[in-house]
Amino acid sequence: MSGLLKKLPAKLTNKLPAKVSDSTKSSVEKPSSTLKPISNQFTKLLSVTKYLPAGARSSILSKAFGKVVPYVGTTGIYYETVEPNQVVVSLNNNKAVQNHIGSIHAVAITLLAETATGFILGLNLPSDRILLIKSYSVNFHRPIKKGQIAAIASLSDEQRLDILNTPKGEMIIPCVIKDRESDSDRDPIVVEMTWAWIPKAELEARRQGKASEKVAEDDTGTEAPIEESDASPTQDNSTDK
Repeated sequence: MSGLLKKLPAKLTNKLPAKVSDSTKSSVEKPSSTLKPISNQFTKLLSVTKYLPAGARSSILSKAFGKVVPYVGTTGIYYETVEPNQVVVSLNNNKAVQNHIGSIHAVAITLLAETATGFILGLNLPSDRILLIKSYSVNFHRPIKKGQIAAIASLSDEQRLDILNTPKGEMIIPCVIKDRESDSDRDPIVVEMTWAWIPKAELEARRQGKASEKVAEDDTGTEAPIEESDASPTQDNSTDK
């Protein structure tokens, strides 16, 4: 089975995020779906854990996915919902992720959005392709409260089919940021995450090409030749008087 399954923790941690009410969690409606999940390393892990209690499953997924992307694993991001049509991740406001005014740092919130959108794309991407973040924008419209933040990424069946049937492409993955301690109807932050995906073979070919150029350069002891038109030397025809 996939190497990702080997990352399942042998023992669950007692350090879980602050609980939130069911009404808060369901503030963004999950898209209805009639599509079956594709088979890749992420959906296999979901299949293995689907009969576990919700809390235990979220804890296992948080640990396992945290090992897939080591940096993300250091931030305390918690995977509440992980399904092909919606991913909900949250982050508690603890000292390690705070800014100078005691709320969650902007970079941490950006990472939360990147995680939600990246994992929902990963759940819908065939195993012979690789996903890459292409661009993102983050706009802050009001200060956030000093509490838990959630990022909710969703995909429709139409978007999922587009990902499946497009070997190489890009897409803006919809994502909503929720300030769970606020009763304001206005979203505090609006994010736009653009992801791309390409065949793994193409990425490997690019890397091999760069590696071959480096080896050739090392063997000759010289840098790659520069086109004359790009780097013509300037000749000084003046003479000393």
